[in-house]
Formats: sequence, C-alpha cells, structure tokens
Amino acid sequence: MLYKRIVIKVGSHVLTENGAVCKPRMADLVELIALVKAQGTEVILVSSGAVSAGYTVLPLERKDIGNKQALAAIGQPLLLKMYQEKFEKHHILCSQLLLSSADLDSKKRTALASHALNNLLYHGVVPIINENDVIATEELVFGDNDQLSAYVTDTFGAELLVILSDIDAYYDKDPREFEDAVVRKEVSKILQEELDAPTTANNEFATGGIVTKLKAANFLLQRDKKMLMATGFDLSDVKRFLLDGVHTGGTLFKK
Repeated sequence: MLYKRIVIKVGSHVLTENGAVCKPRMADLVELIALVKAQGTEVILVSSGAVSAGYTVLPLERKDIGNKQALAAIGQPLLLKMYQEKFEKHHILCSQLLLSSADLDSKKRTALASHALNNLLYHGVVPIINENDVIATEELVFGDNDQLSAYVTDTFGAELLVILSDIDAYYDKDPREFEDAVVRKEVSKILQEELDAPTTANNEFATGGIVTKLKAANFLLQRDKKMLMATGFDLSDVKRFLLDGVHTGGTLFKK
C-alpha cells in the first residue's frame, strides 16, 4: 500500500549508543526516509536524541531537570546538524519544528504549525519534530515522543505512524522473562489493563517503554489510523513494509 503521508518516530535507545548519537543508525534511518520519499510518500520525522547529543559535549547529571533542559537546548542544533549532513547526501533538505502539548491544544497554534508543515512537505523538505524539552518541564519528566508522534500523526493528516524502537514487536507476554513469548503480528484492540501497566524504559536517555507505545497505538486506533512498531536496529522489516507492502516483522496496530 502506498501511503500519501506517514510519520516515523525514532527513540533515544535507537539513536544513542555508549552515551552518544549513533551516526550509522541515523544514516540508515535517513536512507530509509529517502527511499520512502522517492516513491511519492511524504515523511514527517519525530526524533528523540537532543539530550544525548547535548551530553556528548557537556556531560551534566541528567537526573536534574535543569540540566536536562540545558542539554536539550545544547543538543537540538547538534542533532539537527547531524541530520542535515545525512540528508544532504540524498539531496534532501530537512527542517526543525519544536512542539509542546500546548501547541497541539490550541486551534490557532495548531493551524499555524499545520500551515508551516504542509508548506515544507510541499517543497520536499523533511520536517523533524521534537518536543520542546527546554520549556516543557512537565513533559520532559513524564512525557515522551511516542505520545507526541501519535498526536502529530492525527493532527497533521498522516495515515500511518511507524515507531522505530528497541522493542521489536508487541508480544503476548514479556519476552525478556518468557522464552515462549509470541509476537502479536496484528492488534486491533488494546485492553485497559495493558494501558495501565507500569511505564518502564531500558535506556538512560529514554522516557518511554512498551506502555507509552500502546497508548500511542490506542490513540490512533480510536481515530481509524494505523501504527507499526518495529525494531530500529535493523530496518529491513520496515523497508519491506513501506516499500513493498509486505508485513514480515513488528506489530501492526489497525482496525
């Protein structure tokens, strides 16, 4: 299936390795976006990684909220520069949009953001969206880009959200604890007890976990939109899905 517009979200655990941004994985991601764009699909990228990028040049204690804000402020331009260098190799321009929950709660702000984003996409530019961590104090502690990417998908008229994560799929039970855990290839309904499970993260820079991804999927299911959750360490499954329409790996949430 050829999608007109999609959102791809990449998490900190995928972009970060040994306390720094993993440039090879970023390059693979940018190549994927270039291939998807080449077939006529508009791509919006929601990217984590600003705090970890900032940490590479100023290793502040990340548990302090003020330090996290400082690292985000330092890291945003560094992260964008890395993306610019990678996209330039494919002759693609990229741009940055920093959003907060307040921007998507306000009709006026949403309309302005939508106008800017549509204009960028019209000219072939890839918008790179991140939460405005420098001022969104509460979201920096409790929020995550899984939720943001779901809202972006719905608000800006995308048909599909692709979440690239260290979690390769949704299983019937925790695969870290049970060897017989089985991948749920397609999910059409998420139970309330699944949404109420404790939130966990596997990485010092990450703020999410499987629960935040389920909440994002549930939000989109209620709006008749799709979400694919797959590994961000090997993009072959995502490539097959987006380029060939073949679902081999990951979990597809759809009604």
